[in-house]
Amino acid sequence: MAPRGYNRPLYILPFDHRGSFETGMFGWHGALDQDQTAKIAAAKRVIYDGFRAALAGGLPKEHAGLLVDEQFGASILTDASAEGYITACPAEKSGQEEFDFEYGEDFAAHIEKFHPTFSKVLVRYNPGADAALNLEQAARLKRLSDYLAGAGRSHFMFELLVPAEKSQLAQVGGDKSRYDLELRPGLMVEAISELQDAGVEPDVWKIEGLDRREDCEKIVAVARRDGRGNVGCIILGRGENDAKVREWLSTAAAVEGFIGFAVGRTDFWDPLVAWRDGKESREQAVDQIAARYREFTELFESAKAAAAS
Repeated sequence: MAPRGYNRPLYILPFDHRGSFETGMFGWHGALDQDQTAKIAAAKRVIYDGFRAALAGGLPKEHAGLLVDEQFGASILTDASAEGYITACPAEKSGQEEFDFEYGEDFAAHIEKFHPTFSKVLVRYNPGADAALNLEQAARLKRLSDYLAGAGRSHFMFELLVPAEKSQLAQVGGDKSRYDLELRPGLMVEAISELQDAGVEPDVWKIEGLDRREDCEKIVAVARRDGRGNVGCIILGRGENDAKVREWLSTAAAVEGFIGFAVGRTDFWDPLVAWRDGKESREQAVDQIAARYREFTELFESAKAAAAS
């Protein structure tokens, strides 16, 4: 296995949401027309300008990155690459329970069109779910992993979601918070191990928030096992409220191997809705997104520094 990994600080502003923008932000269903597509693209430009404002306000360019999709953000990807920003672009179909490539057999051509810093996948994978489904997903993911390790010029970022199976949720009395605390961490370790054994080798694992430091340590241990010592982990916001995201970031930052975060909706959703509804100006929305992004970066760095002292 070729050495993989990315272990520099990495603070991602993700806005590669597609289905949730169409239905959640704008309430649209079905095929989009040209005007609707343009409106979503314009909304993503607001977020991108918030990202750039955060950099102008002092957030280090070498540690800051954006994650945006080709469908609504192609011009952003082109511009960001030209500016030398860290970029990430999703390879998966949006809103699918089973991983598949957004552009089918043309996945490599679309990656090379922008050659982002990271090619990212979001995958729902529970070791207790259907074994055949897991094998099918792993086989597709190995194709991407092998491509990126060979001809590809992008690192591999893997966003792992472990949704509860009905039987697992029953074990905790249907309490999703108990599932997150008591069952999900162990299932995540198992999922990472299974995927690695199937030949899926990310440079960065994008991890759902964890409440306990010891669970963060277990995630890093499995992500870096067997010669994978440079593999990094980042914590994601999962659209949670501000207080919960801060708790997750502080917990992860204290653990060596967690190099940063990917917090999106908690940064941009409320400011963007206010702009959409005409309650705030575009400039106000940009400033608020930038401020939230900087705050989470400062929080992570402060928590990491405190743990090291």
